[in-house]
Amino acid sequence: MKNNEEILDLFENYLAQIQLPEEPQRLYKPILYSMSGGGKRIRPSLLMLVCDAYGGSLQDALPVAAAVEMFHNFTLLHDDIMDNATVRRGKPSVYASWGDNVAILSGDAMMIYSYRMLHQAPPAKLHRIMDIFTTMALQVCEGQQYDMDFESLQKVSVVEYMNMIELKTSVLLAGSAMIGAVLGDASEEDCRRIYRYALELGLAFQQQDDLLDSYGTQEELGKRIGGDILEGKKTCLMLNAMSRATDVDREILRTAHLNESLSDAQKIACVKEVYDRYDIPHLINQQISTRFDRALSILDTLELASERTEHLRTFAQNLMGRKK
Repeated sequence: MKNNEEILDLFENYLAQIQLPEEPQRLYKPILYSMSGGGKRIRPSLLMLVCDAYGGSLQDALPVAAAVEMFHNFTLLHDDIMDNATVRRGKPSVYASWGDNVAILSGDAMMIYSYRMLHQAPPAKLHRIMDIFTTMALQVCEGQQYDMDFESLQKVSVVEYMNMIELKTSVLLAGSAMIGAVLGDASEEDCRRIYRYALELGLAFQQQDDLLDSYGTQEELGKRIGGDILEGKKTCLMLNAMSRATDVDREILRTAHLNESLSDAQKIACVKEVYDRYDIPHLINQQISTRFDRALSILDTLELASERTEHLRTFAQNLMGRKK
């Protein structure tokens, strides 16, 4: 079996060989720009690791993994338009560089290409893979709509938020893992278990991202700290704090980002003071640890020898920045 680094190298080499048409340039150049723009390749790596764990063919998995990565990057192009985001992975976004019309059309082409690449899967498994992929893709769109809806809602519950991030972010990781299991001829029960492992891991990862946005370092996050607070975003920290706070503190949480008399640093400090008062960082860390431990425990239930799940444990630990 290949380890995480070997899997990533194999995938990057495959991705670099994908040929797209040269014309029209304004359609295809943004796609190449987006696909070569870095990223952790989390979803294709997990797909291939799961496939390899079950003894499946990595050559069969490569085009399917590329389809997943292409679809993921398509969603980022459209997300940046909806969020008016001018930076992606430390570089100007496609939206900022080419405009919204190009970003829309190039994103559409990426989605179409992802389905084209999916059709390189083994014919006997194609129908099952297409079913998982299509369901996953639709759920991502549902999650994005909920996320946009939340911006205009006065009240959002923690349960509603967790459902949104499950759809918007976690199902893409979980669906990728499940496709890898199908490619490796895993049992239907193990396919469901692998899906749950990745879903719990994805939820833990998103909660950790929320936590790092306010309490991490710029090196850990890859962007400025406190951005969620300054945007007034409804994150797991904000919603857990709102559910515990007094009326006075809720008003601070609701309005601090709009207070023009405060500097950005003061707005961030003001909100974090409320978070700290209700021990929100500790609470979120507990939730993250619970989901992470749950994900790892699922690996013990798979119809695989323990040595065949070793790289899946390492993947989870690396994703969460854990040492053990």
